[in-house]
Amino acid sequence: MHKDLLRLMRAEQSVRRHLAVTFVAAVAAGLLVLVQAELLAGVLSGRFAATALAGVAAVVAVRALLAWTQGVFAGRTATGVKSALRHRLLARLQDLGPARLAGHRSGELVTLTGRGLDGLDAYLTGYLPSIAVAAVVPVAVLVRLLVADLASAVIVLVTLPLIPIFGALVGMTTKAVTERQFRALSRLGGHFLDVVRGLPTLRAFGRARYQATVIQQVADAHRGATMKTLRVAFLSSLVLELCASLSLALVAVPIGLRLLGGSLDLTTALLVLLLAPEAYLPLRAMGTRFHASMEGVAAADAAFAVLDGEPREPGARPAGPERAPRPQAPPEGPPLIRLEDVTVRYPGRDDPALEHVTLTIEPGERVALVGESGGGKSTLLNLVLGFVQPSEGRVLVDGTDLRELDLDGWRARLAFVPQRPHLFTTTVAGNIRLGAPSASPLEVRQAATAAHAHDFIDELPEGYETRVGERGANLSAGQRQRIALARAFCRPSAPLLLLDEPTARLDGRSEAAVVAATADLCRDRTAVIVAHRPAMIELADRVIRIHEGRVVADSAACREISGADAPDISDISPDDRYIPTSRSES
Repeated sequence: MHKDLLRLMRAEQSVRRHLAVTFVAAVAAGLLVLVQAELLAGVLSGRFAATALAGVAAVVAVRALLAWTQGVFAGRTATGVKSALRHRLLARLQDLGPARLAGHRSGELVTLTGRGLDGLDAYLTGYLPSIAVAAVVPVAVLVRLLVADLASAVIVLVTLPLIPIFGALVGMTTKAVTERQFRALSRLGGHFLDVVRGLPTLRAFGRARYQATVIQQVADAHRGATMKTLRVAFLSSLVLELCASLSLALVAVPIGLRLLGGSLDLTTALLVLLLAPEAYLPLRAMGTRFHASMEGVAAADAAFAVLDGEPREPGARPAGPERAPRPQAPPEGPPLIRLEDVTVRYPGRDDPALEHVTLTIEPGERVALVGESGGGKSTLLNLVLGFVQPSEGRVLVDGTDLRELDLDGWRARLAFVPQRPHLFTTTVAGNIRLGAPSASPLEVRQAATAAHAHDFIDELPEGYETRVGERGANLSAGQRQRIALARAFCRPSAPLLLLDEPTARLDGRSEAAVVAATADLCRDRTAVIVAHRPAMIELADRVIRIHEGRVVADSAACREISGADAPDISDISPDDRYIPTSRSES
């Protein structure tokens, strides 16, 4: 049995209950075979009267009822396990944060959480109950055969282990082949989603037809892997059926000869012939269902690899029911944020994204982070958001380590405007109230007005009820940015504001609207702004330059960091070097 799935089922009370009923029903239905064989052998041999057939019919009816019960509760077990695993997986992806989540292809994750985990049905509704039946029924049948006919019982005892042995030999190949098939399915889903998202770019560069060929190749690889899996499954069934048939022949031939010779009575002969197949049947069924369930097992392995494979972000609670001690609630009011000798390293990169950064952001202060792209500015924002964990050093919020804070409560106290805001396929109003689900229509309109978005929203076909295309496809970059700002305005009680280049890729008119809205948004709040444009830098009380992961200039200190450890910034362009140190300079 899959150890991780077993641990998950033990942790879910409803799943445990449904699984117990499933096992009991499956084992009871299997054991009733003994009663059915006794009655049939007695009726056919004349030992029992014909009225005993009513007992046979009753046993068959009870077995049918038990089979129905097993199916119902096995289905509920599968639904519960898949639901719990999906919840844990989604919670885990949320815990990883955007920085670490970028290492996973979104298409593969979609395939895993959807089609992949649906493959667990065969494992949970077929293979698991067959394990319980295979553990009990063959032993019960063998005991009854020992009492009825020792010679036949010895033959069954010797040949019975051959089925699991051959099944295990074929199963090793099946597992490897099925894992390759699931990886091919994940690649197909991931690549197809990438192509759909990048179709405008592909068409612009004339590569759409080529990508159609690539998708065909990936689909052919998945088809080939699937056909190979089916071939192995059919071979496995053939091997198990052949082994069981030969074993039954070894039992049936001596029974016939002894019956003709008069050394065995008819009732015992019929009982052995009826029970012998039932000793092999559960093992054959278990082997067949094992191969059918391998795709789901491969998906479960991939899901638990995501759950257990990477460290959680600071302050994140476990995705399962076993929770860490309750984290501290974040303090009220504008926070004092301090980074103490912080170094951040991303997996697979030799150079740190941030190196020995120490700085303090006072309550109510507006700080602009400037520097070349890739210098570590967005990483610093991710640190404050709790999306990235420091490799060294610590991040303090009002003197408390961010690792010890409740991250959900901390993020509820901040407003974040990313460089590329994500708009969901819902109404404009629904996108604005993302950070404040209880906001009234009036509050949504007030937030849009403050973000200079009200005018263009009113011009949309259905105003605030207009449905936004995927990723805001039917809106311009400036309109998407202003909706993101409206989200922040919809959180008037948030004392901390984080902005990541909100005017990037905007025209002059859109930039002016966003800058004006940002100036209003920063009032009476602590603000950290990643900026390149002078208009955004002008909003700051203090400008910090970051170069190659290190703070090289801080206008509040009125000095340039110097010394042996200071990076050489001579390669920065003259335009990027300009830092206004006061509003008058800008």
